[in-house]
Amino acid sequence: MKPDVLVAYPTRPRQMAQLEQDYTLYRLDLAADKPAMLAEVGPRCTAMVCNGHVSIDEAFLAQVPALKIVASSSVGYDTMDVAAMTRAGVRLTNTPDVLTDDVADTALMLLLAARRRLVQGDRHVRSGEWGRSGPMSLTRSTAGKSVGIVGLGRIGSAIARRCEALGLTVGYFGRREKPGVGYRYFADVVALAEWSDILIAATSGGAETRAIVSASALKALGPEGSFINIARGSVVDEPAMIAALKDGRLGSAGLDVFESEPDPDPAFRDLDNVVLYPHHASGTEETRDKMAQLVVDNLAAHFSGRALLTPVN
Repeated sequence: MKPDVLVAYPTRPRQMAQLEQDYTLYRLDLAADKPAMLAEVGPRCTAMVCNGHVSIDEAFLAQVPALKIVASSSVGYDTMDVAAMTRAGVRLTNTPDVLTDDVADTALMLLLAARRRLVQGDRHVRSGEWGRSGPMSLTRSTAGKSVGIVGLGRIGSAIARRCEALGLTVGYFGRREKPGVGYRYFADVVALAEWSDILIAATSGGAETRAIVSASALKALGPEGSFINIARGSVVDEPAMIAALKDGRLGSAGLDVFESEPDPDPAFRDLDNVVLYPHHASGTEETRDKMAQLVVDNLAAHFSGRALLTPVN
């Protein structure tokens, strides 16, 4: 008999077809009455497919007592209680590495769009304002500036290499200094922000990094500074950021992530100095296919008794 697999969030079509061939799937994502479906099929599902926005806690785990593996199609897992999963004997896999380049590219896209006011420039042309009023106002340069990266992991390192190519001087914050890294290290985010013209959040989410980019850090970045976030909405003090953008204490921002998704604070709509992107940094056909395939391959490894490809715990 095929193993029973709970689908809390689907993968890509080709990979879903692979899963349908190898497993009996229960589509919790499509269920009209999710609690009822979970009560019915939860006790017999030994695996689950989801993404990083699905919440898994002890209460959820109690409803899936046979669960042995959760294969997530995201890198982040801050909505999941990994310690509780480990205690329950549930393995978690995610999808690192395959999305690094696209996310790093998006950070640079948002950086340049924010500082060079790309959205406003597009509107200036489309509206006819260029012909009526002449050139738009001047923007901020990028080359020769300093960029501080909060979190120098896989993605942060890829961003740093791209920033060097743009002629930026790179500094970074992390829990500890990385040996063999030629960038300047800061043990404090506020100190990094004071040094930086541009601050990029590339750290993981969760309780440890909540509001790590504080009101003080945004103030230190200043009215000519730019803040870019491709991490999680939780890593910045969002109300403080909105207030700073409104009154000019922060120059500009480029945001792929928000505290409340998919319905961010409506105050963002009225801000002309922020570029908004819908948590889509990894949103290319190629990368999403690779992420989905990792889900399939991790499940295959689990059920064949082989080592997991990308285990979290």
